[in-house]
Amino acid sequence: MKALTIEELYTLDETIAKDIFEGAVYPWEVLPKIHDFILELGKTLPEDEYDKIGEDVWIAKSAKVFESAYIHGPAIIGKEAEVRHCAFIRGNAIVGEGAVVGNSTELKNVILFNKVQVPHYNYVGDSVLGYKAHMGAGSITSNVKSDKKLVVVKTPEDNIETGMKKFGAMLGDNVEVGCGTVLNPGSVVGKNSNIYPLSSVRGFVPAGSIYKKQGDIVEKY
Repeated sequence: MKALTIEELYTLDETIAKDIFEGAVYPWEVLPKIHDFILELGKTLPEDEYDKIGEDVWIAKSAKVFESAYIHGPAIIGKEAEVRHCAFIRGNAIVGEGAVVGNSTELKNVILFNKVQVPHYNYVGDSVLGYKAHMGAGSITSNVKSDKKLVVVKTPEDNIETGMKKFGAMLGDNVEVGCGTVLNPGSVVGKNSNIYPLSSVRGFVPAGSIYKKQGDIVEKY
């Protein structure tokens, strides 16, 4: 389904991780590659722009990282990014330029494009968040099914087997997720869509939509 492809969801010029998507069709295909990609990309980052912390954490000199934040590698924190009080980055994380990782937010195996905001008590795991995507306070990605079966992306046209046990959410550019929302495993939200607060999202939300509740999705324009 074309609407779920990398081409339709993301502006690749808005991430330092652009090359990881080469040869992939769907964004979740890159999730198993993030660890090794960071290790290779980190070696190429200019020393006058990035500080290397330990073996495998690179932090842009212009980024602001609070002393109480914890960053486990491999990880890259981009230029002008902000990692706030008690943020917990568990590894395999690329935080884009100008992105915000907020108070008590946890990241694991993710790519955050430039200007992404996950600013208040968010959990984002095994996910890709597009340019200027924003998750409201307390909204999370659920990345493992309760029955522990492999994740299937459900669409109106067909179901796509991913072969993955851990798969959170793929958010396109400029997606707005309301406070307290749960993005269930295998959620894919198209560009410029809005999710109502306190939603439980499953499957595919088309670009330019407003998600009010399951079965009630309307065009935004």
